[in-house]
Amino acid sequence: MKILLVGCGLFNATIATQLKNHQITIIDKRNHIGGNCYTINKDNINIHQYGAHIFHTDDENIWNLVNKYISFNNYRHKVLVNYNNKIYSFPINLLTLQQVYPQVQTPQDANQLLNSFQKNISRNLEEHIISEIGLELYEIFIKGYTQKQWNTHPKNLPISIIKRLPIRTNFNDLYFNDKFQGIPIGGYTSMIDNMISHCDIKLNTDYFDDVEYFNNDFDKIIFSGPIDRFYNYKFGKLQWRSLKFEEELHEIQDYQGTSVINYTSEDITHTRIIEHKHFEFEQQPITYITKEYPENYIERENDPIYPINDENNNKIYNQYKEMSKTEDKILFGGRLGDYAYYDMDDVINKGIELSKSLL
Repeated sequence: MKILLVGCGLFNATIATQLKNHQITIIDKRNHIGGNCYTINKDNINIHQYGAHIFHTDDENIWNLVNKYISFNNYRHKVLVNYNNKIYSFPINLLTLQQVYPQVQTPQDANQLLNSFQKNISRNLEEHIISEIGLELYEIFIKGYTQKQWNTHPKNLPISIIKRLPIRTNFNDLYFNDKFQGIPIGGYTSMIDNMISHCDIKLNTDYFDDVEYFNNDFDKIIFSGPIDRFYNYKFGKLQWRSLKFEEELHEIQDYQGTSVINYTSEDITHTRIIEHKHFEFEQQPITYITKEYPENYIERENDPIYPINDENNNKIYNQYKEMSKTEDKILFGGRLGDYAYYDMDDVINKGIELSKSLL
């Protein structure tokens, strides 16, 4: 079977590993492989070009799959929060509670505090998280960061956006609790390159520049681009949030002492600073950082990163999803095709599932 994969990110790279017995061509309108996982090496430091990507999963089969293509280090992701120039432990854990409420000393104290907050029926993100952690912690950790990230007040956002945030009453400050975690040694670009080494790769190639040729020349097409763009916005445009990345070189060994610090104060326009060398425990005398600034997605100007999965956008997407079921040779998937925010292990699992259905 002659298969075209539109998009060269992790989703289609996974499909490529599952369909090795077929003739596979991968095209991508960008000038590099890897999608948003793309890393570039500068001064022996692998820089995450589209924000921090931390691999974590509880699925041993997925962990074994990626380890076929690259070795992983033992990095465990920890995040700090800077609010009004004070550093806090995050996600919220017993140390965080002690920093804000000195009277909280034990897990029992922490549970008593959290249980004291009014557990009313919540209609939006703000009401939900205040009922979970109280007003003071909401102001420090959630309000400003969320408003910057989504460009709207938290009361206008669905609860689903915040439900992934862990709240702990012990001293566990790991961001993820998954059994398998790490960063690929040598960067994600090397991993993706190994996954697709048997494929014909065409970069700087846009599917929409020659739709008729691609549709006629291949038996099956896996489309991982924006599903609304594929259907020429028939039911309207799906909304996304994007990010602007500002990279800086600093002639010092260590800029901030950790990989990621979130900036939750509303008067600071960036949401976080990433210091890339900490992902792979590098010791060079220089360092690279990236500041992230949320912004609205504008087609052809920036990249869609976070879907705005509110009621209206989900309604629009479901119309495209129903239309996609009528396609004979074209299948959709990935973040852009599914209009969903996925962790990397979710992306791999979706790629495996689609490969099985195709076969």
